[in-house]
Amino acid sequence: MSETLAAVRAAGFRDVIARAHALIFDVDGTLAETEEVHRHAFNDAFSHAGLNWYWDQATYGQLLRVAGGKERIRAFAMRKRTMPLLSNREIAELHRIKTARYAELIATGRCPLRPGVEALLRTARRRSQRLAIATTTSWANIDALLSVALGDDWAEWFEAIVAGDDVPEKKPAPDVYLMMLARLSLPASRCIAIEDSRNGLLAASRAGIPVLFTRSAYFRDDDCSEALLAVDELKEIAG
Repeated sequence: MSETLAAVRAAGFRDVIARAHALIFDVDGTLAETEEVHRHAFNDAFSHAGLNWYWDQATYGQLLRVAGGKERIRAFAMRKRTMPLLSNREIAELHRIKTARYAELIATGRCPLRPGVEALLRTARRRSQRLAIATTTSWANIDALLSVALGDDWAEWFEAIVAGDDVPEKKPAPDVYLMMLARLSLPASRCIAIEDSRNGLLAASRAGIPVLFTRSAYFRDDDCSEALLAVDELKEIAG
């Protein structure tokens, strides 16, 4: 697609966004490029627990195809044939350490919102559009990121939040979006989901929600052909 055609499509999509009753945001990779912070936090947790594990970028990129932090730890342990296998309790404790470390790293201000995100949020609020979050990550991680990026009252920006532990199946299953539609009491066609990965795109699409795809560092080459529009940054359509 030419740059001119892309600009025309983006301009038209601003009207589509403005007419939507609700904008539903993913978090990791969508609101902010958090995945490198997550990766460092995982590695620090492994070191703290005395595990001889290290996730480089290539390894972490593969593990991101597995939805959920605890699930990634389990998948990696099985790949390494860790014996004895880590128990659910041990995995949960390892993930707790990782989550605490993630919050410490985020608190340093090293992970700002992606370009255009805050502008889109503020514009939507001025239009009295409903804002929501549907994510695989945990409440603790959402709070760690947005309390720094938007302030302690960040939760007041969003009418509803569905996190990974709130549903039986994580993305690409549609569970978080189906629960969100029920909470908002809106039909899927009146909403737009903002996602950065194919798993997220599939989750929203399976719930019938149109998707705005914003390419992120770890998922830049993901197939997003089902999206209504794909952009490199939300600043291309914010306003």
